[in-house]
Amino acid sequence: MSSQRVDFYSEGVRLAGDLFLPAGPRADEQRAGIVLSHGYTGVRNLYLPDIAHVLTDAGYVVLTFDYKGWGDSDGPKSRLSPYGRVIDSQAALTFLGAQPMVDADRLGIYGTSYGGATVVWTAAVDPRVKCVVAVVGIGHGRRWMRSVRRPDEFADLIERANADRVRQVMTGQSEIVDRSEILLPDRQSAELAAAARAGNPGAVGAIPLEYVHETLEFHPEWVVDKISPRPVLFITSDNDRLVPSDESQALYAKAGEPKKLVVLKHWGHYEVYTGDAFRQVMAPTLAWFREHLPAR
Repeated sequence: MSSQRVDFYSEGVRLAGDLFLPAGPRADEQRAGIVLSHGYTGVRNLYLPDIAHVLTDAGYVVLTFDYKGWGDSDGPKSRLSPYGRVIDSQAALTFLGAQPMVDADRLGIYGTSYGGATVVWTAAVDPRVKCVVAVVGIGHGRRWMRSVRRPDEFADLIERANADRVRQVMTGQSEIVDRSEILLPDRQSAELAAAARAGNPGAVGAIPLEYVHETLEFHPEWVVDKISPRPVLFITSDNDRLVPSDESQALYAKAGEPKKLVVLKHWGHYEVYTGDAFRQVMAPTLAWFREHLPAR
């Protein structure tokens, strides 16, 4: 396996990526390609390389990338822009499919956390996606944000977001707040995320308050049924307190066939990226891709 730094463009903005290549393909042999999509405030070099290594070892060509304004990509910094992420993911599919070692008719997509929401929407609108895996993803932004807050916390957040929406239109600026005010992690998630993000120059600790209304209006379960008859796998955990398993279950319920739901036992949101939980995520992931999108 090898990797190389790449650049491509989305809506005229340069995006930074890494292309992971499996070992040993013949010069005339094309492989299936998989795009990996990072989460809410993630970057391509956080968690995704470990996923890429597993997939390339199985023979796939894999592309990770930073959305506009994240990591090493150009563009306004640290914005959520949920529909912009879909457009960036489509650009990533185009770039990956244009590589000589990739079969453009065999492209898959994998997203984790908020990336799970992104890949569902992307697959729903882009028929080039032939196979989907969404891990600990979000199906309905408003339900998710409401589910992890007390009623008064949610009401206060909505009031702040409404005022900020006016501020954005009048001044062009959104209030910058601590990431935890919007993401509101549980104790375990806060500890594990802090440890993983420590020393990562792309990890962002402050984000625009515009995240709130953009999250409240993005609901991939509205379009998840449009993926069928292409296959979609949802993986969640019964102890995820940051993105409760209800989100993946709701997506699964609304998706068409072929579909599958895997519910891991006892793991928290950020535990799925390491150790035994990571292996329990990657085993059904590999099985799903091998069944529906063979590497060669």
